[in-house]
Amino acid sequence: MPPSPLAILLFGSPSDQDHVSKIVAALDHFGIESALHIASAHKTPRRLLDLLDEYESNPRPKVYITVAGRSNALSGMADAAVASPVIACPPSASSFGGADIYSSLRMPSGVSPMVILEPENAALATAKIFGLLVPDITEKVKAYQENHQKRLEEADAGLRG
Repeated sequence: MPPSPLAILLFGSPSDQDHVSKIVAALDHFGIESALHIASAHKTPRRLLDLLDEYESNPRPKVYITVAGRSNALSGMADAAVASPVIACPPSASSFGGADIYSSLRMPSGVSPMVILEPENAALATAKIFGLLVPDITEKVKAYQENHQKRLEEADAGLRG
């Protein structure tokens, strides 16, 4: 039996905890185990690289979800250091007219974290990736999608009374 998948959530600051907990709740819905760590690319780069090395040496399938606002070096640094998928899910910010998002969108060549803004959607993308290996997760994704489709169809039917 292959090892069970693991979502590793790396966040740059304790202030990101609310955003992270939304991702964890959605991962739980899909039955995906998660591990959480505060590790800043700016403030604790050595710790970040040590964590990444530790996880990369583990044969479990993994997806890293990075949560960092302001200047998001975390996602690029994590992506450059690992072979597994990295999903950047930065918290929304209104300061500076929302310009913080650009630090998640523009990366140098050879660095390619995916950017997903909504916490629930970051978990959904993770579930779809793991679903390639674990059929039970695929079934949970299908049920999730069917539930969303049904809710829209019911809302549409409600328009006509």
